[in-house]
Amino acid sequence: FIMSTYLFVYDLVQFCGHSWIFTNMIIRFMSFGKDSLADTFYSIGLVMRLCQLLSVLEILHILVGIDKSRLFPRFLQITERIIVLFVVISSQEEVQGKYVVCILFFLWNLLDVVRYTYNMLARMGIYYLPLTWLNFSLCIPLYPLSILAKAFAICVSLPYFESSGTYSMQLPFPFAFSIYFPYVLETYLLVLFIGKCLTFQKAGSQ
Repeated sequence: FIMSTYLFVYDLVQFCGHSWIFTNMIIRFMSFGKDSLADTFYSIGLVMRLCQLLSVLEILHILVGIDKSRLFPRFLQITERIIVLFVVISSQEEVQGKYVVCILFFLWNLLDVVRYTYNMLARMGIYYLPLTWLNFSLCIPLYPLSILAKAFAICVSLPYFESSGTYSMQLPFPFAFSIYFPYVLETYLLVLFIGKCLTFQKAGSQ
């Protein structure tokens, strides 16, 4: 009962956070139109980062056995969001104003609002067929779109990482080789597509 209550409260907190972000984005777009897209990160970036950091607990939930979800898909989804949000977007101010950030946040929050709503009701033993169908089917069109948005955000950031040299470094002796971060991101793009293909196959079967 204690663990079920804890998981319900966790899902409720995440639902409130993502609902606030999702509602804020819609209201801002209806009020200011395309002008609201450029400063999406500045208006909701803090709450978005808090929600994504909090989602790391989901890996711990699976590891200790209180959540029966599969570890690999959740680990992959959470780590790739952390990398894109904190490493790619947050570290480059020029990227934060791009429209792709707004699109990416919209896709993430649409998926999460539905998922955490489903999880909250499931904790109480309540299953609505339309919500269950939406939870397992919405990812089919939105996952590929989110992959493209993440890849585009990384591609947009590459020139800024090249010019600023952020995260690129020269390792001292005895290693004596350099790490060029744009190459790391390009390699990560390949890993991202391969991992998402595996996750998408699992989601499609569900």
